[in-house]
Amino acid sequence: MRFGILQFPGSCDERDAVEAAARVGDAELLWHREGNLGQVDAIIVPGGFSYGDYLRAGAIARFSPAMESVIAFANEGGPVLGICNGFQVLCEAGLLPGALLRNTSLRFRCAQVDIEVVNAETAWTSAASPGETLSIPAKHGEGRFYAPNVEELEANGQVAFRYAPRQNPNGSLNDIAGVCNERGNVVGLMPHPEHAVDALTGSTDGLKLFASAVGALAGR
Repeated sequence: MRFGILQFPGSCDERDAVEAAARVGDAELLWHREGNLGQVDAIIVPGGFSYGDYLRAGAIARFSPAMESVIAFANEGGPVLGICNGFQVLCEAGLLPGALLRNTSLRFRCAQVDIEVVNAETAWTSAASPGETLSIPAKHGEGRFYAPNVEELEANGQVAFRYAPRQNPNGSLNDIAGVCNERGNVVGLMPHPEHAVDALTGSTDGLKLFASAVGALAGR
């Protein structure tokens, strides 16, 4: 299993994502200007501030050459995970529904949060159980999920993660912390699972997302 982690100008969590993915497989950085993804089995679009979040978060990164290959990879069923800024990029690219807006507090929030696994049948959640709670850090200023068709997303099983009661740090609609596409191979979430893979940091719950991708590939 080989993970490819995109790197944009302004990314700041790509090496953490490499280290996290390397705990369950092989991992490498992919520069955003390269259209060829190489021989990777899964793609991670990491957190940070791609292009300084000019215009709006993820709006410029979405047009990087590598993203055209990521879109094609996802459309062929390849597992793609967007974390924080990566979630915003995937929404801008049309691979995930909805948008991420400014936190209701209008402030950057950094906190350890509990999120509940709503859909445990995606490529990035299959190692967890429905209703399982994961302790994962979140750090963002534009993490409030909004979609005008949120009830349709709920009915379609496209809500992948939900903040536990009183854990919502940003005012997301329906306490949504992460969503997936209809096929379940593309997932995005605002909390950072790559920062929850070592007991020394207080939680290893994030490893379940990376282990899920390994299991999904094995089952294809």
